[in-house]
Amino acid sequence: MTTASEARATTSADPASDGDARPAPDPTERVDLLLRDLRTGRSGLTDREARRRLLQVGPNELRRRGGRTWPRELVRQFTHPLALLLWAAAGLAWAVGIVPVAVAVLTVIVINAGFAFAQERHAERAVEALAAYLPPRAKVLRDGSVAEIAATELVPGDVLVIAEGDRISADARMLDGGIEVDLSALTGESMPVYRAAELVDAGVPLLHARDLLFSGTTCTEGEARAVVYATGMRSELGRIAALSERVQRDESPLEHQVRRVAWLIAGVSVALGVAFIPLATLAAGLSFVNAVVFSVGLLVGNVPEGLLPVITLALGMGVREMARRGAVMKRLSAVETLGSTDVICTDKTGTLTENRMRVVVAHTAAGRFDFAPEHPPPEGHATLTRMAAAMAVCNNARPNDADRPATGDPTEVALLDTAAALGIPIDLPERDRHRIRLFHFDSARKRMSTLDSGASGERLVHVKGAPESVLPLCVLELDAQGRPAALTDARRRELDQLVDGLARRGLRVLAVAERELRAGERDPARAEQAERGLTLLGVVAMVDPPRPEVAEAVAACHTAGIRIIVITGDHGLTAAAVAAQVGITRGEPVIVTGDQLDRMSEPDLDRLLAGDADLIFARSSPEAKLRIADALRATGHVVAMTGDGVNDAPALRRADIGIAMGRSGTDVAREAATMVLTDDNFATITAAIRAGRRVYVNIRKFIFYIFAHATPEVVPFLVFALSGGAVPLPLTVLQLLSFDVGTETLPALALGREPAEPGLMHRPPRPRGEPVIRVPMLLRAWLFLGLLCAGPAMAGFFFVLLRAGWHPGAPTGPGTPLHHAYRQATTMTLLGMVTGQIGTAFAARTDRAALRSIGVFSNPLLLWGIAFELALTGAIIYLPPLQSLLGTAALTPAMLAFTAPFPLIVWGADELRRWVVRRRHPATR
Repeated sequence: MTTASEARATTSADPASDGDARPAPDPTERVDLLLRDLRTGRSGLTDREARRRLLQVGPNELRRRGGRTWPRELVRQFTHPLALLLWAAAGLAWAVGIVPVAVAVLTVIVINAGFAFAQERHAERAVEALAAYLPPRAKVLRDGSVAEIAATELVPGDVLVIAEGDRISADARMLDGGIEVDLSALTGESMPVYRAAELVDAGVPLLHARDLLFSGTTCTEGEARAVVYATGMRSELGRIAALSERVQRDESPLEHQVRRVAWLIAGVSVALGVAFIPLATLAAGLSFVNAVVFSVGLLVGNVPEGLLPVITLALGMGVREMARRGAVMKRLSAVETLGSTDVICTDKTGTLTENRMRVVVAHTAAGRFDFAPEHPPPEGHATLTRMAAAMAVCNNARPNDADRPATGDPTEVALLDTAAALGIPIDLPERDRHRIRLFHFDSARKRMSTLDSGASGERLVHVKGAPESVLPLCVLELDAQGRPAALTDARRRELDQLVDGLARRGLRVLAVAERELRAGERDPARAEQAERGLTLLGVVAMVDPPRPEVAEAVAACHTAGIRIIVITGDHGLTAAAVAAQVGITRGEPVIVTGDQLDRMSEPDLDRLLAGDADLIFARSSPEAKLRIADALRATGHVVAMTGDGVNDAPALRRADIGIAMGRSGTDVAREAATMVLTDDNFATITAAIRAGRRVYVNIRKFIFYIFAHATPEVVPFLVFALSGGAVPLPLTVLQLLSFDVGTETLPALALGREPAEPGLMHRPPRPRGEPVIRVPMLLRAWLFLGLLCAGPAMAGFFFVLLRAGWHPGAPTGPGTPLHHAYRQATTMTLLGMVTGQIGTAFAARTDRAALRSIGVFSNPLLLWGIAFELALTGAIIYLPPLQSLLGTAALTPAMLAFTAPFPLIVWGADELRRWVVRRRHPATR
């Protein structure tokens, strides 16, 4: 096993390096030697040098070394249940000597497998292409300043700047700082481990070295800087990836459902085929060969060949469409879940609001100070200046400069801007030099604090956070002259009323405090030791305006029967004001604080969530999100949960649809989520639900379309069998195969791109367990539209034969006077099925709505698909080579005219049925 000392001794970034550096015992010297070997420094690389190294070492990405997987995927297309059914049909035909039929069925198997394989590969590439929407990012030092780059552009020698929630994208040696790291991706251990620059380990396994960081892990707490020494396949994660030989493909619930239906169809078809052989030979008097022909036709007619690949491609296209709208789905199966989402648990800041904070008012013991863009900031107030200094120091944001915009949490950026306006500009190197310790913001404490050294050597604790979290820790308040004064009960009540008043206006309120450590007092090692006996400096209120498009999106959710619950870390009154502005609450909401939720029993929480009241969970922790998600799912709801923080990951995983923020969210949240919003916008959630419903409905449309053709494909063989051969076979097996393979698939694919029906977002969410293939859909497909297609097709068959003088039992074989008429009659059956198929395609476009409501020409892909099948049918009817192969014959204009009304008959009958349904059940789907 590689040890940490061996790894450091042999690591080098430059390809020309011989990698034989020997680390010295002193930790500082070890780092200096590594920096020397990597030909870099603590300030990182220049942009030009980084680009040069990128050309040398290649992008920081993992390459698949597991070998080609496409042969296995191709083989799978030959072994799914529908293909096995066709294998059985080919075997039957071959066994009785019907070689042309056997060859034709085998040809169909090959064509269908190739088509399905091509579509699945296309769908797979469509999903893989989504990575371009969310390139992992990394913060590095380039040209001496912090820059955010694509993680693929990391090179050895880069200096990473790591903060809480960041994913570590390369192997690196720490230079300074200390962080908690989640190593579960490499070690399987669920608990984070501490890593620090000064904890140099030698002679231990590489993954246990406390000064090393590894690609694929995540920082869960703290800040640090580290120099990259290995990227891509040279990293530890790359070494593990190189050992992997197989990539498993997950089957979505929808595909699982359809596969079960396929097995059911296969079982029923085989049972019918086997049962009809003795029935056809004994009862109907058919020869054994004719009975086998019938059984083969029955098997082929029941096989919806394109079902599985069309579903896969439709899901892939839906995922890509949602990605273009800003919702990146990480799993195909999530598209189905979106269609049944009935509860959205949403954050407030950045999701409902613009996440552009601006300080509007500050209150200190000296009075109220208003901040407006059109007015100059107040000046000359000692208490306000002291508070501004604390806001600038207790802060991790970086202000605007000449070349780069401000970076960091929007709240902290707003505080920095206000401090600068009050004459306290931030000097980042100076802030970092004076900072002794940082206690990060914690969702349980709801505050952040720093320990800093002052200009005269004093040590100060600066704190900012939620007023209800900070005020109880304050014992003093800075008065109007900047002197500490006792914080009385009356003043506390006044401050509580002040905070509530600001929150009711929809403002976010923070309290700012400080404490000077006594001489001889040890530096606090924990936040609880630092955050006590504080002196209140004042409270500051910020505005974060709601996004203008959210109100319309919220209204659409309410119309669609989707409940919205706000879960926020903000003050309850602030959240209630924003929720009312965007229309989430339509009356007086029930506000539940984090403390109240902690004291609430599970039955009480279940009753609260089961009620009709508008709910706002305020000052909530990520653990509260997890508990709420569990409670909602336990009562049968399908839950979409938003989150952006590290601790949101459990709730995002537990929800049916975990939604992470693409811009402001942490890498941990994005990894745990099912869907990522590239614009952090609530309106995108609504658009994704609409798109998900549309995709699901379209999947049902083309499944219905494919199943509707089983009846007209089987009926000709039933007529042949039940007549005892008195009626010649109205459709040959080869003609049936040309119908299945040639004319059906493209219109089915086009139905997967059907525009949304009117009223799609006026329906309630579908139940969680509702199957995609339901009995009413099968009855409509097989017994309504199927019979409507079969009837005219058989009428065309008999129309041609009877005009030619045929009577039951008359010979129609080769060499007989009626043989040409028989070939025309079977061609009429095929044309009748194709024209009926066109009517079915238009009927399948809507479930309840009239076709005019979506427009006859609103799906151009369907029109092109119909044009193709008509052209192919014309070729089958009139081209001599295809006539000879399939046994067809040219039709006369009178025969073509006979079939012309078939599409209108099929579509018109279903249009009438839908009109009756709308009249009888106006509120149903």
